[in-house]
Amino acid sequence: MQSFRTELENPVVEKDIIDLEQKIRAFREGKIHDEKFRSLRLARGVYGQRQPGVQMVRIKLPFGKVTFKQLLRIADVSDEYGSGNLHLTTRQDIQIHYVSLDRTPELWAELERDDITLREACGNTVRNVTSSPDAGINPDELFDVSPYAQAVFKYFLRNPICQEMGRKIKISFSATEKDTAFSYIHDLGFIPKVNEKGERGFKVMFAGGLGAQPFLASVVHNFLPEDQLIPYTESVLRVFDRHGERTNRNKARLKYLVQKLGLEEVTRLIAEEVTANKSKSFEVDLGTVPLPQLPEAIGVPDIRPADEIHYQRWLDTNVFPQKQSGFYGVYIKVPVGDIKTDKARLFVAAIRPYVADEIRITQNQGLLLKFVRAEALIPLYTVLNELDFAVPGFDSVGDITTCPGTDTCNLGIANSMSLAAVLEGVIHEEYPDLIYDKDIKIKISGCMNSCGQHGLAHIGFHGSSVKANGKVVPAVQVMIGGGTVGDGEGRVAERVIKAPTKRAPAILRTVLDDYSSNSGAEESFHQYYDAKGKDHFYQLLKPLADLTALKDEEFVDWGHEETFVTAIGVGECAGVVIDLVATLLLEGEEKLVWANAAFEGKAWSDAIYHAYSVFVNTAKALLLDKSISSSTQTGVIKEFDANFVETGEVVLPSAFSELVLQINKNEPTEEFATAYLEQATQFYSAMRAKREAQVNGN
Repeated sequence: MQSFRTELENPVVEKDIIDLEQKIRAFREGKIHDEKFRSLRLARGVYGQRQPGVQMVRIKLPFGKVTFKQLLRIADVSDEYGSGNLHLTTRQDIQIHYVSLDRTPELWAELERDDITLREACGNTVRNVTSSPDAGINPDELFDVSPYAQAVFKYFLRNPICQEMGRKIKISFSATEKDTAFSYIHDLGFIPKVNEKGERGFKVMFAGGLGAQPFLASVVHNFLPEDQLIPYTESVLRVFDRHGERTNRNKARLKYLVQKLGLEEVTRLIAEEVTANKSKSFEVDLGTVPLPQLPEAIGVPDIRPADEIHYQRWLDTNVFPQKQSGFYGVYIKVPVGDIKTDKARLFVAAIRPYVADEIRITQNQGLLLKFVRAEALIPLYTVLNELDFAVPGFDSVGDITTCPGTDTCNLGIANSMSLAAVLEGVIHEEYPDLIYDKDIKIKISGCMNSCGQHGLAHIGFHGSSVKANGKVVPAVQVMIGGGTVGDGEGRVAERVIKAPTKRAPAILRTVLDDYSSNSGAEESFHQYYDAKGKDHFYQLLKPLADLTALKDEEFVDWGHEETFVTAIGVGECAGVVIDLVATLLLEGEEKLVWANAAFEGKAWSDAIYHAYSVFVNTAKALLLDKSISSSTQTGVIKEFDANFVETGEVVLPSAFSELVLQINKNEPTEEFATAYLEQATQFYSAMRAKREAQVNGN
């Protein structure tokens, strides 16, 4: 792979890619433990697929922004290394499937030619920072949040404080109080505000999340000044890294830390970290996300749409006036978020004359085109319609969000993508007027983990199964009543009933018909649901959950011909048995190298944090040698004191906790970095010598 090593101009990125190649080789040779390699692989956007021997590669596109050139590069890479398909995600990423693990370094290098990264797209890191797709052109926005989202992405990419957390952190920026980036289900959700002095800031929503156990976020700041955005986020990440759960993945998100310690205590811990932050104030460069170059003006076209009614529906549901006078934003509905690469190329060629060179991926797996002139709307509609990209009803009842489900996901139970296509067919064929209704959202996930965001749907489904007649029947868990309220307030859908998946169309019809017949003239879906109550819907749908008269086809999932089986999770490549204590010590040594490199680069804060990791990793290794484990870094520190320092087995100038936790009591100066790194080096050397003496029987 020498060819790509010399073609990248960015030495940091080149080092990342070469490191991934070396780690893959070491894994193949049995030198890296399977779990450690999985963690490293995920942090580079490489995710195990349902199908053995191939990977899903997630491409990290901050707030969904992608240029024509980048989209074409991704298409070329998908053809060369994947299946020739681009999958748009609810976090505004693009995923490529069926990639060989051994070719992922080459793939990454090809993407970096056009400044596209895989770094920290998966894993226990800060995931893709999302924003309202119309940020920058929304007529109601107080200011464009795009530069702030970019600043958060850039500041925490490769930042040592968030490389190996207990679980992932998700961050969003909404453009307005309509909260279209769903702040209420994020670890950190930011909503723009302007105070009485005209100063910019954000309302901060904290510790929300979906998954199998949804939590709505809490308000922790009604107005956080813009210069405190980065410092506050840094403090949150430091607290989560140190205090967050690391053993039980099901309890390792930030929402569970708040549940465990309480919001007041977590807030106190965040305030304690301010001293150690690299930045006490951070001015965001508002020029980092400039408006794209405008398309050339064209003459008034002399063509009319072939179907005037269809064009008007498209205009009414997919097009809106931007805050920039004379320009329009155009949404594109992408069925189940999939675009074939040949179609992607035709798409870019078709739209290039009429739109600005900046596309935004939307949270409901569509696309937003920007700066379309009024006279270009008909020509743009015409070329989009030829590609089947002018389907009316964007973000309406008929635009269903879904995850990949059993198509490719390791955890999928149901074929959510096929079900979404079926339900969209029901809406467009039987309820055509609902393409104008953007207040009701339908979302589907292949399992309970909510990658399709079923937990915040007005009508949601997630894959499940039931047993009948000694067989397993593919089923859906029906969720009703969730959704966005606004300004950080949201609702989690309630579990109503479980029924065979082949009855999902009948379930949808039943709920929609009941809403039409039994709601007030001005009654929203939320008001209707609250007025009726959960039991009303249980009784309404109970006949459809009856398993006494199942048909043969109900034992087969959508999109399949074979009888359903719940095959969850296929094994990935296995490693050999490895000395985990030695592995942890080697990781400590690696972090010591990183600490010294950061120190030489005068990055005092980074050097200090790497040194902190040396302390923790080394202590964890020695505790493991005594078969003592702890689920948090604070637990590791306490256990080392109890089992080594207090027993006299290890002699330190102070308690281990006092030594290590200097980190949040000192400014990140050169003086402190020098002393702290020296202490970490001495501790590592002494503990490694101690362990080697034990192994050698000395």
